[in-house]
Amino acid sequence: QLQLVESGGGLVQTGGSLRLSCAASGFTLDSYAIGWFRQAPGKERETVSCISTTGELTNHSDSVKGRFTTSRDNAKNTVYLQMDALEPEDTAIYYCAAFATVLPLICPTRKSSYDYWGQGTQVTVSS
Repeated sequence: QLQLVESGGGLVQTGGSLRLSCAASGFTLDSYAIGWFRQAPGKERETVSCISTTGELTNHSDSVKGRFTTSRDNAKNTVYLQMDALEPEDTAIYYCAAFATVLPLICPTRKSSYDYWGQGTQVTVSS
C-alpha cells in the first residue's frame, strides 16, 4: 500500500524553526517529484514548495522563499521541509504529495498534478 506520512509539526514561537519530514512506505520516492502544501483554517490548500526526483530543482512560493528549504534523501525515502523564521501566517496543516515522473527536472506546483497525499501535520506559530 502506497503511503506518505508527514511528521515534525508542532507549536513554535514566531521566529522559530521546524523541520517537517515526509516518509514514504510501499514505494520508493526516487521516481516521484514531491510537493509540500498547506491549508490554514477557512482557506484553500496552497502550494508551499516542490522538489524534483533528484533534488536538482526546487520551487518555493513567494510567501516562504528565503525562509523555507526543501530537500530530499532518496536513500532514506524521505523528503524534508526546513522552515525557518516562522511567522503566525505559516500556521496551517502541512501536507506532502507525490507525483510520478521519469523526468528528472519536473516539479509541479499545481496540487491537481499530484497522485498521492499524506494525512498532514499541524504547524502552529504563536505570536
